[in-house]
Amino acid sequence: MAQQQPRRVLRVAPPGRGGARAEAERGEEGEAVFATVQAAVDAVPVGNRVRTVIRLAPGTYREPVYVAKAKNLVTLSGEAGSPEATVITWDNTATRIKHSQSSRVIGTGTFGCGTVIVEGEDFIAENITFENSAPQGSGQAVALRVTADRCAFYNCRFLGWQDTLYLHYGKQYLRDCYIEGNCDFIFGNSIALLEHCHIHCKSAGYITAHSRKSSSETTGYVFLRCIITGNGEAGYMFLGRPWGPFGRVVFAHTFMDRCIKPAGWHNWDRSENERTACFFEYRCSGPGFRPSNRVAWCRQLLDVEVENFLSHSFIDPDLDRPWLIQMMAIKTMKDWFDPTMRIHVLLEVYPGKKGDGMADGVGVLIPAISAIYSVWVKGYGRQRLGNDQNGKPLGSKHSDCDQPAAGRLIPYRANNEAARLTVTC
Repeated sequence: MAQQQPRRVLRVAPPGRGGARAEAERGEEGEAVFATVQAAVDAVPVGNRVRTVIRLAPGTYREPVYVAKAKNLVTLSGEAGSPEATVITWDNTATRIKHSQSSRVIGTGTFGCGTVIVEGEDFIAENITFENSAPQGSGQAVALRVTADRCAFYNCRFLGWQDTLYLHYGKQYLRDCYIEGNCDFIFGNSIALLEHCHIHCKSAGYITAHSRKSSSETTGYVFLRCIITGNGEAGYMFLGRPWGPFGRVVFAHTFMDRCIKPAGWHNWDRSENERTACFFEYRCSGPGFRPSNRVAWCRQLLDVEVENFLSHSFIDPDLDRPWLIQMMAIKTMKDWFDPTMRIHVLLEVYPGKKGDGMADGVGVLIPAISAIYSVWVKGYGRQRLGNDQNGKPLGSKHSDCDQPAAGRLIPYRANNEAARLTVTC
């Protein structure tokens, strides 16, 4: 049996708890309890070599947080399965920054305005909402900036408008996350894999703005088995534009709502970018996936070209020293089930063929209150997203005949109302 890795546990008191009182408390297992998230982060030793888990109580923490370069191996952990229950929020913008750290430490402008700034390597977040609460029209307002290598995010939410998620540098893995915004709301020059994530387009703009500056850089964003949704209108969102001339973005096996413009991609009003930008799609689906209408300078990848983008090796290429496997925390269906929840999503599974062991009309209840839910689908064939609470179709997701749906996770978000997710096998 493998030896369990040592770790340290710190706890953050519920928001509003008195500072001195919280500092004096001890958790159930004797862990230190801190008044703020930043106080807990500050307690991590410089040059830390032990995985330090900071457990946040449910609530809304109104504070900016900075994880310094010397604070490695930090985990921020919220309530299991409920990222909406634990929120870190602040309202800095590129032109107005209020922070306990000086600009010499965190930077200025877009670089320094993040609600949470992570510069310590091997960082993990799970079940946390990162929010920049600056209103629409405030300009650049980052919810999270990551300038660190080997970082992973599980079941997290990133809320904002412009420049919500700044994946600036390093390698990052995001799974079962929800990301919203309108303008360049996933941007930077890191190498990142976003798997089973929900991308929500709040109004007209661009999903991505990758800033790769030369063809020799290995950076890029891959969206694998994700879902893109909109506000109900059609044709108002681009998949991305090149912040750097060699920006590289791949959407693979992703459902695209009708909010996506038929052209798909934008050149940032620079025709020379069309010769260098690397914008790819592969076997996507939905009303927003219209390859025949895409700009001529993007590409639909062939099977022989896409292999590197469809595996974790894209962000974890060193087989002798892998990092991602140590951080994997894939959830199972039982982690989500809660029979006490009042509002649910109904998953109906219909048999694809006789003898497959599945009963007609099988229903599984999972919680559905403003969060991402990963639904384990059994069966084969086409997948159809049903109607929302207003009867409007959510669209469809079609699997190729040689792409079985068994074992596939579909991320889905419901907005405070009961909704139906129908999967036709």
